[in-house]
Amino acid sequence: MGEGGLAIDPAVTARVAEEIADVKAQGYELCIVVGGGNIFRGLAAAAKGFERATADYMGMLATVMNALAVQNALEQIGVDTRVQSAISMDKVCEPVIRRRAERHLEKGRVVIFAAGVGEPYFTTDSGAALRAAEMKCHALFKGTSVDGVYDADPKKVPTAKRYDTVSYGEVLAQDLKVMDASAVALCRDNNIPIVVFNIREHGNFADVLRGEGVSTVVQHQQENV
Repeated sequence: MGEGGLAIDPAVTARVAEEIADVKAQGYELCIVVGGGNIFRGLAAAAKGFERATADYMGMLATVMNALAVQNALEQIGVDTRVQSAISMDKVCEPVIRRRAERHLEKGRVVIFAAGVGEPYFTTDSGAALRAAEMKCHALFKGTSVDGVYDADPKKVPTAKRYDTVSYGEVLAQDLKVMDASAVALCRDNNIPIVVFNIREHGNFADVLRGEGVSTVVQHQQENV
């Protein structure tokens, strides 16, 4: 979503695609998980009276729209992609099939996962953690609008402290709002570091992967990424 209020802003989508393409050009294999909050947020709709499961399914459909938008933007700049959806819709994308996704990565494609885990009551965070574990990813990078994990909301508390590293246990115990607790626990149990960075800052994704950008790493206390 851009400044103009469009649910999917082509300029913003193109800029995010460029960030992904820059990282792909460095030789990394990438799986992308997209949310749908710019179009429809299931939890917010449920709070306003929608039946929760229905609202969540609508949110999943929104993530498919975003996945197709990101696919379009990436392929316009020469990055080969495949979209896989946890909800079957074979007219527009593939179903989630792990071995097929692995094959796409081997062929140099970016795999974009849509529709979360395909079930209500789970967020896109949980979908990202699940796909990271399923695809044996070395790390889960969460692109957001802030440059890491803070002990308070930095947009509301100017003195909020940013962590360079923080443990999974601290995130859960202090409810630091990195990701949903179930997603953090899944990453912890599978030893997948979570790297939180600002996707809105140009070039930051590639910088963070090189160890030069600003981010917070959520990991077991004794580990280094």
